Amino acid sequence: MRGSKVLIEHASATVYQGQKVGIIGRNGCGKSSLFSVLKGELTPEAGTVGIPKGTAISSVSQQTPALQRSALDYVIDGDRALRELERQRDEAFAAGDGEKIALIEDKLGIAGQWTIKSRAEELLHGLGFSEEEMQKPVREFSGGWRMRLNLASALICRSDLLLLDEPTNHLDLDTILFLEDYLKHTQTTILCISHDRDFLDTFATHILHFESGKVVMYTVNYSDYERLRAKRIKNEKATRAKEEAAIAHMQAFVDKFRYKATKAKQAQSLIKAIDRMKLTAVTQEESPFSFSFPEPERTVDVLADFKELDAGYDVSAPVLKNINKMLISGDRIGLLGRNGEGKSTFIKTLCGILKPLHGTVTLGKGIRLGYFAQHEMESLREELTPVDHLRLLDPSAKENDLRKFLGGFAFSGDKAVSKVKTFSGGEQARLALAMIAYQKPNLLLLDEPTNHLDLEMREALSVALASYSGALVLVSHDRYLLEAIADKLWLIDEGKVEEFDGDVNDYREYLSRKNKEFAEKLRQSKATSNKTNSNATPRSGFKSKEQKRAEALFRDSLRPLKKEIEKLENDMTDIKTKLDEIDSLLSDSSLYQNDKNKVEELLKQRGELSAQNTDTENEWLQKQEELEEKLAAGPIME
Repeated sequence: MRGSKVLIEHASATVYQGQKVGIIGRNGCGKSSLFSVLKGELTPEAGTVGIPKGTAISSVSQQTPALQRSALDYVIDGDRALRELERQRDEAFAAGDGEKIALIEDKLGIAGQWTIKSRAEELLHGLGFSEEEMQKPVREFSGGWRMRLNLASALICRSDLLLLDEPTNHLDLDTILFLEDYLKHTQTTILCISHDRDFLDTFATHILHFESGKVVMYTVNYSDYERLRAKRIKNEKATRAKEEAAIAHMQAFVDKFRYKATKAKQAQSLIKAIDRMKLTAVTQEESPFSFSFPEPERTVDVLADFKELDAGYDVSAPVLKNINKMLISGDRIGLLGRNGEGKSTFIKTLCGILKPLHGTVTLGKGIRLGYFAQHEMESLREELTPVDHLRLLDPSAKENDLRKFLGGFAFSGDKAVSKVKTFSGGEQARLALAMIAYQKPNLLLLDEPTNHLDLEMREALSVALASYSGALVLVSHDRYLLEAIADKLWLIDEGKVEEFDGDVNDYREYLSRKNKEFAEKLRQSKATSNKTNSNATPRSGFKSKEQKRAEALFRDSLRPLKKEIEKLENDMTDIKTKLDEIDSLLSDSSLYQNDKNKVEELLKQRGELSAQNTDTENEWLQKQEELEEKLAAGPIME
């Protein structure tokens, strides 16, 4: 309970080691309260929550002190066991206890002391930090970036159970892709609250749905859960009219571009999105949200014209450079690009919040903009009600008409006349969207519109945008929304804005290449810095007999180590295959009812294999570090 409100009652579920559970449900249904119970911050009114003794639980801190400590050190501090060993070693040094020092050094090696820095750097890079930013003090980062630091700190901490509460809220698309890949490959048990269906679909093995005061565990990924739930709802409800209206725009695009080579991939993505939209339209029949964007007035063909545009905040260092683009009537554009590359700058310049540093942005005659910013809720007035906000836009409107319109956004009854200061973040975001829809825009500019929205409201928004006939520009980390709504993708990278030839999956591969390039650059930089002048070739382009002989002996000396590394890699592949086989067997829900002995045996095998895999990975990391150190040192001349 929260106060006098019952959140869940007579709820039972079991999570087994290694499972990755996506937790979904409407805002305020009790998801975060469940986490508070697991962390011991709340006590259940009835029933029990059983957690095995000694279970290490990691979660993302909601507070970040304004420290002088660097971002990199702050993240490494997240490995509390490692830091505790370092503290004990320092005490042993101070006491001159050589035997204790040796024991602790062994433990530090097993704990990953030699790789912790590189692991932290790769985590931070994946979450959008540059090498320079990793050395900046924590206190210099804004709230959103501090939350990324807390996320990295939680991920680097070795734990048995990882609790994630809306981890994608402060991330953009490229960092979400990195995070889900990280979670997919970790062996840690995960409970993750999220309203991002694609994010959950990538790594979650189970879905725990909060519904009508109960919890229901589905032993499937999100897509299969959605199909199961839609099938149940379709059996209860016969109407399909909403489904046809929701997919009309996407089907038209597919029919138009299905056989056009340059659009083939996007058409294929939309075919998949249409299938998912059919499920969404069915499940939407149970939703309290049902709204649409009114038909906009027709306007000119060229909505916006960018000519030789430089945009940003400093003339000497523009974010966007020499942009020459046009927005045409009917364009539905999704903006891609890494954090800080200029997606929000592009939209702010388009709507006039930022003045061009050079060049021009010309809007067509009769353009009515609808702009939703990441921080749009800040413009709402705390003392006013939803009805008051709409009356500011249309003073002559009748209250009954305003209430009817607000009802589609779930502001009915007393909620329509409640003050904004009592609203949650999700309710404020809904009101901001309602105000935009009420103004009948013919060009929508949406910068992360799904932040703070729960799944049902996200689905309602996707249905409304699918049937919206105006033009739009969308920045979103919600891939489902991008795939379902945008029929053209623009990539913003290194100051340029260019059409992206591919779909969201191609963008994932593009980011993967970028991350690999960074990791390789980091490795080469370290190897170069470790080399000493004593190992340099005597003269440029010339090698003596002694040098050639030393290099040959050096190569021979590396062969045994390389073979050991190769064997460990093969062992890890074999273990992973066995773990996948066991996970496949454990995903069968009937097994838990019909053969509990088999379940216990499989779980025991899985635990043994997981421990073996951890040992093998640690050994591989040590051997890899040893190889890199030898390569950095190079052959030694006698």
